[in-house]
Amino acid sequence: MGKADDQSKEADWTAPTLADIDDLARQALASLPQPLLKMTAGVVLQISDFPDDDVIEEMELESPFDILGLYQGIALGEKRMGSSGDLPDMVFLYRRPILDYWCESGEDLIHVVRHVLIHEIGHHFGFSDDDMEALEQQAEAEEGGL
Repeated sequence: MGKADDQSKEADWTAPTLADIDDLARQALASLPQPLLKMTAGVVLQISDFPDDDVIEEMELESPFDILGLYQGIALGEKRMGSSGDLPDMVFLYRRPILDYWCESGEDLIHVVRHVLIHEIGHHFGFSDDDMEALEQQAEAEEGGL
């Protein structure tokens, strides 16, 4: 392959878009074990390039690249029945930090997205890191590694 061919291939390379990350996140969500998937029915996925300034300030981040995702909502153990006016539980995935991690780690992008998604959903359910690791392994096994 000549140098011109290499350059034209490089010109076709583009970073995954917000929509691409959203598609991967929905694939990862669908690959969760069925009992967990049912329990996440009301969780809203939100994909953005970076956390907003309020999140950066509240979490005392040195850089917007310091966070891959965030769960916002009331953890299940803290929810009260019949409370109204609450916003839906949300999982934010931050595209640019995820892409940086993906490039640095060499992992498949779907695995990175699934890891962040499971980690953030795990906060909702109060899971330990070991619980979340087991969920990731189960999701990969059931989905055939996506």
